[in-house]
Amino acid sequence: MTFDAQKTGGLPPAFLAAETSSFLDFLKAQAPQLLPAKRQLPAARGDFEAPHGTTVIAATYADGVLVAGDRRVTMGNLIAHREYEKVFPADEHSAIAIAGTAGLAVELVKLLQLELEHYEKIEGTALSLDGKANRLTKMVRDNLSMAMQGMAVVPLFAGYDVHKGVGRVFSYDVTGNRTEERGFATTGSGSVHARGSLKKLYREGMPERDIVTAVVQALYDAADEDSATGGPDLTRRLFPLIALITEDGYRRLDQDEVAAVAQAVVEGRHSAPDGPQAPVL
Repeated sequence: MTFDAQKTGGLPPAFLAAETSSFLDFLKAQAPQLLPAKRQLPAARGDFEAPHGTTVIAATYADGVLVAGDRRVTMGNLIAHREYEKVFPADEHSAIAIAGTAGLAVELVKLLQLELEHYEKIEGTALSLDGKANRLTKMVRDNLSMAMQGMAVVPLFAGYDVHKGVGRVFSYDVTGNRTEERGFATTGSGSVHARGSLKKLYREGMPERDIVTAVVQALYDAADEDSATGGPDLTRRLFPLIALITEDGYRRLDQDEVAAVAQAVVEGRHSAPDGPQAPVL
């Protein structure tokens, strides 16, 4: 059977048939060479360093969930970028934050955005939050061969569950294993320090202002201990990227709002270099 380009607008029949609601499955069938996991990498000569991004945080709060990240990307012992974006909307009610090999991580974000948009167009409704987290599981697992060559991508995924009316956080490892976290999660080279900071500052059901401040404190602590994490840069006016996802959808905080919080945190460290202490119960 021949295909008439004029009748189909120049597109092959496969592009006009709604056979699958998964964009990734469609891409595997039609152009598998475009998938990151299917690419053949040249043999590395000498020491190879790819830009890596850290540190990112996701945390639930009273109105939904927050996702944040510092701005630094490193390449070995060098700072490759100071203004990198590591927090992205996945769709209207979810977000993804990236750590690991920066280029592959951004590509994964774009594929996830396409995957969710494609599903919604084909099915006429958005995936559930669990469904979105499952799709990302498969994408991270498909990158395992790259991870074994030193180019791992380890995201955090978070969103507002419109069916349950709560914010939820999911963490991943390089094999694609997914875990729903209670309260908050961190990943990246500074994650252990950010997590330790949040363990003393985080409280369930915190209001927006308090959770934003706690996360900026945690990123400050991570930068204080981990050279790959960038802290608030008052000179260049570079501050963490922070997004909030609530019943009303995804909203990224204006940098002036974050700057005000970061300024207060830095000023507070003048008298208390180790940051605020957890209250005695």
